[in-house]
Amino acid sequence: MNNIPMIKLNNGVQMPQEGFGALVRDGSFEQVKQAVLDALSVGYRMIDTAQIYYNEEAIGAALKESNVDRKNIFLTTKVWIANYGYQATKDSIETSLEKLQTDYLDLVLLHQPFGDYYGAYRALEDLYDEGKIRAIGVANFMPDRYVDLVKFSRIVPAINQSETHVFNQQNELNKYLKEYATHLESWGPFAEGRNDFFKNETLIKIGAKYGKTGPQVALRFLTQNGIIIIPKSVHKDRMKQNLMIWDFKLDEDDMQEIRNMDTEKSLFFNHHDPATVLRFAKITEESKPNFK
Repeated sequence: MNNIPMIKLNNGVQMPQEGFGALVRDGSFEQVKQAVLDALSVGYRMIDTAQIYYNEEAIGAALKESNVDRKNIFLTTKVWIANYGYQATKDSIETSLEKLQTDYLDLVLLHQPFGDYYGAYRALEDLYDEGKIRAIGVANFMPDRYVDLVKFSRIVPAINQSETHVFNQQNELNKYLKEYATHLESWGPFAEGRNDFFKNETLIKIGAKYGKTGPQVALRFLTQNGIIIIPKSVHKDRMKQNLMIWDFKLDEDDMQEIRNMDTEKSLFFNHHDPATVLRFAKITEESKPNFK
């Protein structure tokens, strides 16, 4: 069906290097369900969602309706901060399993490095031991919090999903991840269109050389660096385009030109800024009633 390479995680589990990001902003149940069905139909075998996306039920319905066997789908969800703490996290995973209509999850991540993420991670470790989760990890953990968690946990995270794109290539973070055999997974590989991403002249110029688009070049750059990607789109044609990156390879000159685009700064938020912590605390307070 597709030629997406598999990545071997630090516990031996195999994960597709490219998957479908199922965050459909303001999407209805039917829109999310159809997007996932379309993604599976064109060849995606990894679906990424999160509790805070409020779309697990729609994804579960899509998986149930799809003719793709569940064992051939790599399913990821993320625990939201409002569900952190040992027992709350375990309870929330049970709810996610029910919504997704499955009895196991391939990967579960802690969504943000705030709140009682130690208690939450211990819950993931125990659920991993019980076989309900095949791999565990984190998201948005910068080097300091990541190393701290590694040093005071039983199981090294298999994945750290972080903002990663041509403008913020996460080289410093990736250096630490490689030291502990954690794979970097990119969210926002298109920078969500910021910095005029889709009109970037460097990417377009390089793409013309290979008969590819600028966005395809950006995805290929990440994957050639060993990064896992989860581009998102609700348009079937674009879903197909995002998969058409495995039949070419950027040469070293092109790779270096894209490396030079790195600003080493987030286009969204700084996790070290107290204002960011306050922002997520507010979102968490507002989200609590939705997890009862």
